[in-house]
Amino acid sequence: MTKRFENKVVVITGGTDGIGLATARAFAAEGAHVYVTGRRQDRLDAALGDIGQGAVGVQGDVSNPADLDRLYAAIQQDHGRVDVVFANAGVSESAPIGAIDEDHIDRLFAINVKGTIFTVQKALPLMSAGGAVVLAGSGAGSKGFPSLSVYSATKAAIRSFARTWTTDLKSRGIRVNTVSAGMALTPAMQIYLQNNAGLEDWMKQMIPFGRLGEPDEIARAVLFLASQDSSFVGGEELLVDGGFVAV
Repeated sequence: MTKRFENKVVVITGGTDGIGLATARAFAAEGAHVYVTGRRQDRLDAALGDIGQGAVGVQGDVSNPADLDRLYAAIQQDHGRVDVVFANAGVSESAPIGAIDEDHIDRLFAINVKGTIFTVQKALPLMSAGGAVVLAGSGAGSKGFPSLSVYSATKAAIRSFARTWTTDLKSRGIRVNTVSAGMALTPAMQIYLQNNAGLEDWMKQMIPFGRLGEPDEIARAVLFLASQDSSFVGGEELLVDGGFVAV
C-alpha cells in the first residue's frame, strides 16, 4: 500500500508529547521524514525513540526566531525542502480578568502567536506548490471559558491566520488550515484533571460524545488536512472535539 507521506519532509513544533507526539508518530508511519522540536532535550530524546523511523529532533523554543532558524537550516542541509508544517507548539495558562499581568500576556502571545507566525514564515522559502500548513487552534478560540481570555485570544488569532494566509499563499499553491482540538487526554490534561476533582465528569457531560478525545484522533485530522485528501480545503477550521463547539 502506498503511504500518503512517503519521503515528504514534515515539521512538527512541540512534538515531544500529547498531540504533537501522536502526530509525529502518525506521519512517520506514513513514510515521512519527520522533524520535531521541543524545549527540553531529555524529552526530545525520549520522543525520538518513541517516533522511530529516523525522526530528527531540533531543540529549541518557537518564541525564539534564532531557534527556528537552526531548525530550518538543518532541514535545508538534509533535504532542501519542507512539504508540511504542523505549527503545534503552544502553552495554556489561566488568569481571570482582574488578575492578568504583563508576563502572562507576553508569554502566551510570544509562544502561541509569535511562535506560530515565525514557524510558518521561516518555512516558506523551503516550500513549493502542493505544500500544506496546519495550525494548532483550539475550541477555546470560539468559546468563552472563564479565566482563559488571553489563551483564547491567542487561539482566535491562529484561526484568523488560516484565513489570511490562505489568501497570501494562494498564488504559491500552499494550503493553510487549522485543526482545533477539544478536550483531549494529553499528559497535560491528565495532570490538570488529577488536580481538579470532578472536572472530568463535567467535561464528559458537556461533550456530546460523552468522552474526552485521544491524541491519536487529533493526529488523524492533522494528516487529513496535510494530505491530498483535502486538496480543495483552505482557510478552514476543523474542530475535533466530539461536537462540543458545534452543538
